[in-house]
Amino acid sequence: MIRMSTTNFADQVNQADMEAIRQVVATVEHAQNNELPDEFLALFRADAIWTTGGGKRLFGREAISTFTHQVLPGGMRDLTVTFEIEHVLLIRPDVAAVKVRQVYRKPDGTEEVGTPLFVMAKEDGRWRLTACQNTIVPGDD
Repeated sequence: MIRMSTTNFADQVNQADMEAIRQVVATVEHAQNNELPDEFLALFRADAIWTTGGGKRLFGREAISTFTHQVLPGGMRDLTVTFEIEHVLLIRPDVAAVKVRQVYRKPDGTEEVGTPLFVMAKEDGRWRLTACQNTIVPGDD
């Protein structure tokens, strides 16, 4: 479930773009929870950059695809993840930096927190993941 923090983004991002950005983040969450690598990959530009929570650097959708198809099937076994948009910085009308709080929950109630940064570019009316860094946070942030 995507939850918004109390930060007011209305001054920066128009309502339609904010909803489209929320939808990208919601799709990342849905694709991870349901282990749908192709749904996840459809969000990226062909030349996107992704750095995993473990620090692996992936250049281009093909490399992201190879990695995702190796780890996502089975990777969410006994886990659920939620994403919360914490802040959106509109760099220019078609580029946004989106700071996300990510929480992985295990059946025993323990959690692992991540703090991804999704840089998105709007192309042909659609927001796409362009340069992303996933970072695991030791303890709670």
